[in-house]
Amino acid sequence: MAPPLRWGAKTYVMGIINVTPDSFSGDGLVSPDRDIERVVDAALAQGRAMVAEGADILDVGAESTRPRQAYGDHPPVDAETEAALAVPVVRALAASLGDRVHVSIDTSKGSVAAAALEAGATIVNDVWAARRDPGTAEAAAAHGAHLVVMHNKEEAVYPDGVFETVVAWLAESVEAAVGHGVARDRIIVDPGIGFGKGTEENLEVLHRLAEMRVRLGDLPVLVGSSRKRFLGELLGGAPAGDRLEGTAATVALAIAAGADIVRVHDVAHMARTRTVADAIIRR
Repeated sequence: MAPPLRWGAKTYVMGIINVTPDSFSGDGLVSPDRDIERVVDAALAQGRAMVAEGADILDVGAESTRPRQAYGDHPPVDAETEAALAVPVVRALAASLGDRVHVSIDTSKGSVAAAALEAGATIVNDVWAARRDPGTAEAAAAHGAHLVVMHNKEEAVYPDGVFETVVAWLAESVEAAVGHGVARDRIIVDPGIGFGKGTEENLEVLHRLAEMRVRLGDLPVLVGSSRKRFLGELLGGAPAGDRLEGTAATVALAIAAGADIVRVHDVAHMARTRTVADAIIRR
């Protein structure tokens, strides 16, 4: 069993394991020449490397969640196909590394969440906050798992302002999750950096992250800014693989504002960033 998550003691690094052929950042592990056994082997190798580099959580996703507004349309993945990719990877990671790290399932489908939790996952990371399928919250509740509720939106339109909208939306999502049986102390909130937000909206949310945490009752906060499009815009058009310094800046500043988990692609660099930021902030 993985060590318990103790909020406030440290910032946890969540490493991203994309079991997809079409990740926006180009790190998906699925390709036409890889059968599921080779995908699992590749994910295990990546997971072991991430743990050695300092990851505390491994987040497995088998459907690209890249926003259509920013990256164009992409075909949806049905629950059976998603589970066929994700669940064997979750099972292998949990069996091999589950005594050292938490394994998270990145899904918005209740049946996929339930199967992954049965396979050893301890966190459900739902980019639609169990609004599209309450089954993700129900599965988390049934297993006593943590549930990440993330703000999401199809379009970056905020007549009431992005900050107030995000706070209200997350507060409603938290109460809905509690209504589905998830213990409040198992809920993690995520402002959804890059999802339904342009550069200015992302910057405002990050700028006011500490305020958001207070407004949401000091629930633990996850920030996923790694390699996001707005960083490329700030850095003069830098491609996804060339946004390391921008990601590090957001990670350090998010920690200063009270983030409890940072979700990242480049684990080694961001774990080192976390170590220094924690040494300053969590004295």
